[in-house]
Formats: sequence, C-alpha cells, structure tokens
Amino acid sequence: MNIGLKQAITLIDNGKMEEALAKLQEVKETADHETKYAIAEIYYELGLVDLAKVIIEELLMFYPDEGELYTFMAELLIDLDEEDEAIEMLLEIKEDDPVYVQGQLLLADLYQLQGLDEVAELKLLNAESKVPDEPVVLFGLGEFYLARGDYLKSIPYYKRVLPFQEELDGTNIALRLAEAYSASGYFEEAITFYEDGMNNDATIDAHFGYGYTAFQIQKFQVAIIQFEKVIDMDESYSSVYPYLGEAYEEEGKIHEALQIFKKGIEIDEYNEALYVQGARVSLNNGQVEEGEQYLRKVLAINPSNFEGAKMLASLLKKEERFDELLELIMYLKNQGEEDPLFDWFLATAKRNVEEDENYIPLYEQIYDQLAHDSDFLEEFGQVLLEYGRKEKAKEVFKRAYELDSAKVDLQQLLWELENEV
Repeated sequence: MNIGLKQAITLIDNGKMEEALAKLQEVKETADHETKYAIAEIYYELGLVDLAKVIIEELLMFYPDEGELYTFMAELLIDLDEEDEAIEMLLEIKEDDPVYVQGQLLLADLYQLQGLDEVAELKLLNAESKVPDEPVVLFGLGEFYLARGDYLKSIPYYKRVLPFQEELDGTNIALRLAEAYSASGYFEEAITFYEDGMNNDATIDAHFGYGYTAFQIQKFQVAIIQFEKVIDMDESYSSVYPYLGEAYEEEGKIHEALQIFKKGIEIDEYNEALYVQGARVSLNNGQVEEGEQYLRKVLAINPSNFEGAKMLASLLKKEERFDELLELIMYLKNQGEEDPLFDWFLATAKRNVEEDENYIPLYEQIYDQLAHDSDFLEEFGQVLLEYGRKEKAKEVFKRAYELDSAKVDLQQLLWELENEV
C-alpha cells in the first residue's frame, strides 16, 4: 500500500480528520489508478461522496469496460439521490463481467424503490439463473417477496439460504421465516422459527411478531412475555396493548387486563379498540359504570364505531334506560349511521317511551333483515300480540323457536296460543 495512504489512514484512526484529508489530497496528485481507487473508497466510507465520484469518473475514462467501477459509481449516485443515473450505470455492465450479478441486485433494489416491482423481480430472477445457489441472491429474492407481501413465495428462498446465514453478516433468517409463515396464517410453523430465531438482539417488531403468533395459537403466557418485552423496549408501541390486554383476560387476569387497556389509552387516546375492549372486560366483570364510560368515549371519538354503539345500546336496553337509548339512536342516525340493529333499538325505545305511537311499522321494516335473530323475533312477536295480531305473532314465534329451541318459554307460549278457546 502507498506509504502516504497508510499515513492518511492512521490519521483517520486517530481522529485527525483535517490532516488526513490533506494527506489524501497530496497522495491523489501523484497516485496510480489503483491507489486512486483506494482513495475513492476511503472518501466513500467517510461520506465524502462527491470527492469519491470525481475519482471514479476519471477512472471510467481509462477503464470503460470495468464493471466494478460501474457498480461503485452506481452506489455513489444512489447516495446522491440520482437513482436514474445509477440505473444507467448498472445497465452498462456486460453479462460476462464478474460483477454482473451484483449489478442485477442493485438494479432490483433501484427498480423496487421506484415501484417497478415486476422489473425488479425479473432482475433478481435473472441473477438467480446465473448463480442458482448464491446465498446473497437467494436472500435478495426472499427479501423482495417478503417486502411485497408475497409471503409464501419468500419462504422457499429463505429456507434455501438458512444454512448459509453466517455468510450474510449473521442476518437472522429464522426470524424472516417466522414472519413469513405468521403473515401467511401458518402460526404453528411460525412459532417454531420464532423459538429458534429469538435472541438478545431481536428487534421490537420480532418480539411483537412472536407474541402475536403465540396469541393466535392460544399460547397466551408466551404472548404475554413477548408483549411485555415490547412495552419494556418502547411503551409507545400502541399496537401491542389490545393484544396484551386480551391475553391477560384469556388467562383470567382481569385486573391486569384492565390496567393494560388503561395504560394503552394513556399512550394512544384515539385507539378505539382499547376503549371497546376495556368496556367489554369491565361489563363482563360487573364494572358497569366504567364500561359505560369507555363506550361513551369511543363514540365521542368515532360515532361510526359499530361495536361500541351496539354495546352501549345493549347496555341501556338491558338496564331499561329507554329515554337514553332513544337519545343514543337518534344521535347515531343524525351522524349518518344506519343499520337494522339500530332500527331495532329505536323500535324498542319508542315502544317503551312513546306508548301511544304505533311502532309496529318499525319492526315490520326490519323484519326481513333480522329474520335470522331469534331475540328480535321473540320481541316482535310480543309486539304483535299487544296489537291483537295473534296469527302473525304465532308465525313469528314459531320462526324464533326454530332458530333457538332452547327458548322453552316460546314452546309453552305457542302451546297456549294454539289452545286458547
């Protein structure tokens, strides 16, 4: 190695940057081409891309067929946000050049960045045809398909490269396979690769993916451990709270579940799922007031949250707070929310609040849409009886009993209606 170049490198290692750059400039004035190339590499490592580019442009004039210069120039142009120029450089590399495959990989990356996925895929497949067992190429195809969401296509490539992951700077291929299997819905296969791939260097996304996969196959204790690690790494990772809360609930740890939902809402006050889940767990465990507060908050955030609206309306109906139920449904309708279920709640409220009103038409309007719901049919049947429409009521009760034979009271009612004198 050139003595002046060695001196410059020593100065860089000692943090004497100004002296080092001066030395590099001095060496460059009289350097041969090989030394100039080495200087360009040093400039590149130091982030002095423009200086490196000047040298490579000069060398290309002497070696117009040297593919390695084209790939280096392409990398420099990419750093300078000149992707189109980088593509032009890479297209100059001949097929018999030793760096042709590397050029194809770079082209694939560039085309993918430009949204030209089909062209990128062709470049990668072309590289594979040249070197079918090259780990870097196989890995590139796996990464390409994973990024594009073609998870099943990525799996064979990752499997082929798995024995060679040390050649890829220790890239964790097992976790890539776990992610691909999990995203494809193959959770049992995914969990095995998560177990193999997790280590102290695992990313927060890897912990979340492991937890999510364990959650899907009802390994809730494993899910809880992984989700808690996510929060330890970054408590603002809001996606984790709904799953962690539900995992605690599944384990019967209701207090912990509610605390997680509360904490999640503190982190992300607009996360509707957390309010709905918090409400559901609260109501199921007798904490009605807290559950109702959650529901009213989620509807204040988004009146279109159907699950929240349904739960609140059901609560008001159960507690026979029909004035409030009527107010709620009218509010939802004024917000443009329409659903047969809301019409049913409206009919129920009017039946109990405005007793003189003929509310039968409200039930009749939604009969076809809710004819599969035995609870609706049972209520509609009672309404029909109230208005003396006995035959129609019997028809509706029969339908309700057919849908749910556990309603033995309907069987008794039908017998009484059939045997009335």
